[in-house]
Amino acid sequence: MDIKLFFLGLCALFCIFRPLSAQSTCKLKAKFNLGGYKDVEKKTVVVGGMFPVHKRVASNKGNTSSVPLSSGCVGFNFRTFRWAQTMLFAIKEINARQDLLPKTDLGYVIYDSCFTISKAVEGTLTYLTGQDEAVPNYRCGDGAPLAALVGAGGSDLSIATARILGLYHFPQVSYCSTCSALKSKFQFPTFLRTIPNDEHQSTAMAKMVLHFGWTWVGTIAADDDYGKYGIKDFKDQVEQAGVCISFSETLPKVHSPEAIHRIVQTVIDSTAKIIVVFSSDVDLSPLINELLRNNVTNRTWIASEAWITSALISQPPGSGPNFTVSSVLAGTLGFGVKRADIPGLQHHLLNLDPYADLLTEEFWETLFNCTLDYSKALRMAKQRATYVNGTLSRTVTGLPDGLCTGQESVAQLNNTYSDVSQLRITYSVYKAVYAVAHALHNLEHCEPGKGPFVGKTCADINNFEPWQLMYYVKNVRFKMPNTGEEIFFNDGDVEGFYDIINWQVNHNGEISYVTVGNYNGSAAPGDRMTIMNDSIVWNNDMLEPPRSVCSENCQPGTRKGIRQGEPVCCFDCIPCADGEISNTTDARECILCTGDFWSNAAHDACVPKLIEFLAFGEPLGITLIAISAFGALVTIAVGVLFIMHIGTPLVKANDTLLSFSLLFSLVVTFLCSIVFLGEPQHWSCMTSQVALALGFALCLSSIIGWLPIEIIFPIFFLIAYLTFLCAIACTVWLIILPPHPVKNTSGQNTKIILECDEGSVIFICCIFAYDILLALLAFIFAFIARKLEDYVSEAKCLTFGMLVFFIVWISFVPAYLSTRGKFMVAVQIFAILASSFGLLTCIFLPKCYILLIKPDRNKEELMKPRPKPKDGTSTGTSASLPCILPSTSVSMCGALSHRLC
Repeated sequence: MDIKLFFLGLCALFCIFRPLSAQSTCKLKAKFNLGGYKDVEKKTVVVGGMFPVHKRVASNKGNTSSVPLSSGCVGFNFRTFRWAQTMLFAIKEINARQDLLPKTDLGYVIYDSCFTISKAVEGTLTYLTGQDEAVPNYRCGDGAPLAALVGAGGSDLSIATARILGLYHFPQVSYCSTCSALKSKFQFPTFLRTIPNDEHQSTAMAKMVLHFGWTWVGTIAADDDYGKYGIKDFKDQVEQAGVCISFSETLPKVHSPEAIHRIVQTVIDSTAKIIVVFSSDVDLSPLINELLRNNVTNRTWIASEAWITSALISQPPGSGPNFTVSSVLAGTLGFGVKRADIPGLQHHLLNLDPYADLLTEEFWETLFNCTLDYSKALRMAKQRATYVNGTLSRTVTGLPDGLCTGQESVAQLNNTYSDVSQLRITYSVYKAVYAVAHALHNLEHCEPGKGPFVGKTCADINNFEPWQLMYYVKNVRFKMPNTGEEIFFNDGDVEGFYDIINWQVNHNGEISYVTVGNYNGSAAPGDRMTIMNDSIVWNNDMLEPPRSVCSENCQPGTRKGIRQGEPVCCFDCIPCADGEISNTTDARECILCTGDFWSNAAHDACVPKLIEFLAFGEPLGITLIAISAFGALVTIAVGVLFIMHIGTPLVKANDTLLSFSLLFSLVVTFLCSIVFLGEPQHWSCMTSQVALALGFALCLSSIIGWLPIEIIFPIFFLIAYLTFLCAIACTVWLIILPPHPVKNTSGQNTKIILECDEGSVIFICCIFAYDILLALLAFIFAFIARKLEDYVSEAKCLTFGMLVFFIVWISFVPAYLSTRGKFMVAVQIFAILASSFGLLTCIFLPKCYILLIKPDRNKEELMKPRPKPKDGTSTGTSASLPCILPSTSVSMCGALSHRLC
């Protein structure tokens, strides 16, 4: 029996110690080196937080010959440290309120993600485990339940943490993770954020580019999900609208001087004046420093919300009023999330205890460039000290240099940490903490029997599951204190509202953030963006938006000629040919004008061709009318003068019928020139040429009748016969093929010339050939008669008048043929007037001179010719006159010559 009991006990011990031995084989593989804040003792609920207080992890040499250690963090970031302090302030404020979680005391665990995915994952695992050693899938300890995680900083950090937290249905509320990929509830079911989705920001950036007409832009993005997704959405939208991307660069996550230099050179070489940057301030900072060293100016930067209000960019280390940051970055435009004032926050920021924890101690030492460790300060002082005669100098015998007193004033330093003028992401942190608090408040005040869970049950604030709190977080709706902004989540996102911020240089030479508009993604499409263009100060203090195009727009009147092998935004503008137009900007083809239309001078519209004719009201028409009227009046005046002196010897010596018929014909020719003016009509086309032909026929017939052929034909019959022949020809012409108005569109491309078509070239040639025949006969008879003493009468003066007539009309032919349009009519009228004035002057001016100026010469005895001396010599009297008048016919030419001689 004892043996049986012994073996039974031995088996029991074996069963007990076997699992213990198996359990002892499970051991912790790593211990994380995480910095931050923690206060969980005697707390009801613990809220987690994660902030990139440092810029990066310390470099690891990759030594595998020793135990690997979790890397530390370097590069203290004052801006993100303010975010962490804002969460502490918000929790402290909530714990002090009586209307929000009055019976619940919130604790917190805040870790530094060091702007690195690995550290964010370390912090997430440690937070879920509940102790410093992370044990995946286990919650160790019996402390207060975990509420939610506020964080984890950048989008790529939140993507990493959200994948882990989503496995456990653990709520995560982000304050600055804007990547559009995080909207997927399939991949990130428990992720929410109090900052707008980047889809809104990408759309806003695209609308801004299109608003200012920029078609040639460069893009720079961080090498993470935030940059890649944001710039991709932007490029998709602008390229669809016809904008071309000059270059697209990626900022390295690991510092690489070669890559940064290459990007700067790309910016310098590109003709794009607009550069869109989707990046955090930490990733962008090396590029900005290199741009400043190269003094890359004349560029306008479009900033994402992650760096538009970052002092790390606008006030880089070492900058000052004389630094070149204003010349490089002034005029920057960007989008900032909602700004708000948080009462009491600045007091909290300025009253930190530097000895409270390691993170605050590092903040203090970095801010004041000293150390709170006396031993370290003494050691550093000794290293700097100079030995004099083998003894330490007095700088070491007292308080060592570089030792912080802990009483330094944060308020006296102009630092981004204490600057609360642009609380944007800080306000987003504030909203995230309040969202978790209100969700906990709703969970705590659930009425039994009316709960949202199975059986209408409620969750216990002291022992709830993460998925139960997730229900309340995604359905939370509350108003922020002080600002009154209503906060709620629409599928995990908030409304896409941004301020449009312009970087302007103030009177101190520093960059100031000026709000020049806003974008509301929830508004109607046409009302989403409001920009006050007049308030924007561009790079180099320009007031007009910069131009950023590969090729200037082809204005109406030109068409685009694509350059082979270049983007579609790069093209040549080719002017449209005459008669073709383009009435839109960047037209691909020119349109041919047809019919009575022609391209205008700018080739941007088909306009009716100019209607051209010699109008009455234009200066040339008025001038010709005045000359014609003057000629007619002068001719009539001569006739009146002859009537007044009809009984005098001079008038009697000239055949009255011939004189008045000649004067009448000259009046007709003067006045018929007026009919050539104005818009051609049927009546004017027929009247003008017929009146001209008949007028000259009568005139020339009268001149012929003045010469000695009267011995053959009676004068009146001769004149009537010669004129009648012309009248018959004109009548036949008007009946068969009359002149009529036409539109001449072939003479000039840009004009429609209204003119008279003569109907029949043969008829008009015959009629005016008849007038030419009469003119030749008159000239021949006058030329012959000038040597006949008994019939010389008017021969010499008529000969001179006919010479003038021929000179005018011979000159008319080449002048008429070399002109176009209304000037052809003007040349014809000028010829009519010149020939008429020539005949009037040569024939009647000497007569009028005797009648008006020398009436004493108007005597019959002076009208008789004097015989020539038999020896043919001159007597020095009237015998020497060139014109010898018979007793029955006294010419004005002879009388005037007699007087002058």
